[in-house]
Amino acid sequence: MSETTPTPPPALRPVALGLHHVAIAVPSIEAARGVYEKALGMTASAGVEHVADQRVEVLVLMAGTQRIELVEPASEDSPISKFLERAGGRAGLHHLAWEVADVAEAIALVRAAGATMIDEAPRPGSHGTSIAFVHPKSTGGVLMELVEDPHSARAEAAGH
Repeated sequence: MSETTPTPPPALRPVALGLHHVAIAVPSIEAARGVYEKALGMTASAGVEHVADQRVEVLVLMAGTQRIELVEPASEDSPISKFLERAGGRAGLHHLAWEVADVAEAIALVRAAGATMIDEAPRPGSHGTSIAFVHPKSTGGVLMELVEDPHSARAEAAGH
């Protein structure tokens, strides 16, 4: 007799499956990447990607299975431009991104739990992901991103 682990119903599944990435806002990806690649030995998973919806350039760096995203503003009206301006032009932690199996479902669950969303519907993220941001006033001051990643083994393991 073989035993299988049943998949919990959607209402009982956790929203966050795990940390997807840490995003670091930088004035220049090219200036910042040396520290990550040369000093820390991280490797770029692809080239720099332009994400038009967010007006940013993104470079994904990997250290084993851990993912860091360097995020550079692509225009003066980018949210990253505003973040860097408030930080005196210095790079810094911009947000934590949590992987979710279904970003639309996660938005509904997070809202039902009383959190305020910046995005009321999924929008395109980098590398084919769907994303939505949770307002930092609902998370103790830390900007959080919900990420549905079609290339993730976690989402498959969660039954999606």
